[in-house]
Amino acid sequence: MEKSWLNTARESYTARERELIGAEHGAQARSFFRRHPAHQITPLRPLPAMAGTAGVAAIQAKDESARMGLGSFKALGGLYAVARLVRAEAEERHGPSPTEEQLREVAARTPFVCASAGNHGLSVTAGVRELGGTPIVFLSEDVPEEFARRLRRLGAEVRRSAGDYEQSMAAALEAAERHGWRLVSDSSWDGYTDVPLEIMRGYTALFDEVAEAGEAPTHVFVQAGVGGLAAAAAGYARDRWGEEPRIVVVEPEAAPCLLASVRAGRPTRVEGGRTRLGRLDCREPSLLAWRLLSRLADAFVTITDEEAEAAARSLAAEGVRVSACGAAGAAGLLSLDQDTRAALDLGPGSRVLIVGTEGAL
Repeated sequence: MEKSWLNTARESYTARERELIGAEHGAQARSFFRRHPAHQITPLRPLPAMAGTAGVAAIQAKDESARMGLGSFKALGGLYAVARLVRAEAEERHGPSPTEEQLREVAARTPFVCASAGNHGLSVTAGVRELGGTPIVFLSEDVPEEFARRLRRLGAEVRRSAGDYEQSMAAALEAAERHGWRLVSDSSWDGYTDVPLEIMRGYTALFDEVAEAGEAPTHVFVQAGVGGLAAAAAGYARDRWGEEPRIVVVEPEAAPCLLASVRAGRPTRVEGGRTRLGRLDCREPSLLAWRLLSRLADAFVTITDEEAEAAARSLAAEGVRVSACGAAGAAGLLSLDQDTRAALDLGPGSRVLIVGTEGAL
């Protein structure tokens, strides 16, 4: 597999993409989160030392390590989607302005279920418990027990499944279908797109905060598992900042499902080795994310575990304490070869945005 892939299928942002993900969705999500008691804008931190190393004018890191007390950008996704799902159901039952009591009655009707590598489950659990519902989270055997303990403290029922994330996702889907539970997945496939789309729209809130803070970036490096955050970045960036910013998607070399899919021209499952970047270890892309990124992203690059770990140390030296997964965007920037840098017009005048997606574990 190539270390990087320049997207020859890149196309301009259109009304079709804007209907899915755009600046207006960022504004709507911001409006929702401003009313949440745990909401605070996360910091946008300058990284002058890393900028010098990378040979660019500036790097800013959107530091999501303390987002809403849940420790990652995922706080913006599952919680938002649960609230939107419950409100939609309540409006169907009770009309356009359901009361808090009616929202809670709807939330309590049927459990919510998801699979998670950790952070998504925390966000779903927080959203469900706030409305008085029952969250059930499937974790694969390789998810650290610390995530399971945090989920239980928040009120989730945790169920362990054998194997990897894909097997936990299959277990969650099977349970949802068998019991009639409400599935809250951050991936999408044919016939299941509404909830994952709301999750992606929740993520756009962080980019709306970036846009409010100042000058548009020339380059955005964003990590991907199934691709929801990267697709949210691409849709928001194109709508808010136009076609000029270069959007670079960063994946583990052991799980480059988006790079492989864009290269093949269709969603593609990848088989590979193991990676320590557990929250990015995804073998198939989200259908919605692939559709957006195959048109809107400029390049796809892969990184090693060691490159991500080194980037996390460099970020910590400048006060951004994130995990190796959280540092993957920075690792993608720092690992580029000269040909790819030239193709992306990355140089001394560049202003780079990265996202520190989760705090250090």
